[in-house]
Amino acid sequence: MRIVFIGECMVELAPTEAGLYRMGYAGDTFNWAWHLRYLLGGAHEVTYLTAVGDDAPSADMLAFMRREGIDTCHIRTIPGATPGLYLIRQENGDRAFSYWRSQSAARRLAEDPSALNEALTGADLICLSGITLAILDPQSRVLLWEAIAKSEARVAFDPNIRPQLWPDEATCREVLSAAATRSDILLPSFGDEARLFGDSAPAQTAARYAQAGAGEIIVKDGGQPAFIRIGAEEFCVAAPEMAGLLVDATGAGDAFNAGWISARLQGAGPSEAARQAHRHAAKVLAVPGALLRSQGEEA
Repeated sequence: MRIVFIGECMVELAPTEAGLYRMGYAGDTFNWAWHLRYLLGGAHEVTYLTAVGDDAPSADMLAFMRREGIDTCHIRTIPGATPGLYLIRQENGDRAFSYWRSQSAARRLAEDPSALNEALTGADLICLSGITLAILDPQSRVLLWEAIAKSEARVAFDPNIRPQLWPDEATCREVLSAAATRSDILLPSFGDEARLFGDSAPAQTAARYAQAGAGEIIVKDGGQPAFIRIGAEEFCVAAPEMAGLLVDATGAGDAFNAGWISARLQGAGPSEAARQAHRHAAKVLAVPGALLRSQGEEA
């Protein structure tokens, strides 16, 4: 299979024990792609689709993706542009984030319809998120969905609701609901959905997305059981007990998504896929950062 992820990878500055900052690369769909590549080994093709600048950080980012076995051949380079950046800091005993992404090259990933069509031709599964849609202007979202429809690939979508990226809640609800009607696999997080849509329980989130047309819905709920709805079948799968301390929740939802997709691609049924997804997310919770090993370490 050819699996294409669409979104934004940013430069990450994370604090170290020495008081300095370590540079890495992260972003929700990129984390998802990285974990899927990690879980699948050499099976299937994993492609990342975004736009980067022609500066040194962009070149280093592309080199990192390639070292990790992620195909970058359809990533557009935009002269004079730069990638987005975010900085992690400690605030009230927890991690907080500051972003510089308003001029990110990734916001222009869908500007060229011919490049989009070429990148998505032959895709079997396309994975994107609410953040992917939030960073694009309305016309770029139209072009993106047209290219996705033309590809005839299945679509996996994580709404990944970030209100600060949207002009208002009404626009966010409208765009995410429309995306759900175009998606085959939905991977929402209940806490986000409850705040934006007023859902009272994961089952309500699943029912709303089922009504939109999604056939495979997996509602994540942190350490609580995941709620699964496949067609008319509904059930919950509990998360495993953490063997150690929770170190960092960054990227755990992205890792869960990858665990689900990987398991399903390898023939697992829904219950087993959810268990595998929970187990993989738990591994990420036990380490700092969104990935399972230090960036820059040899694969």
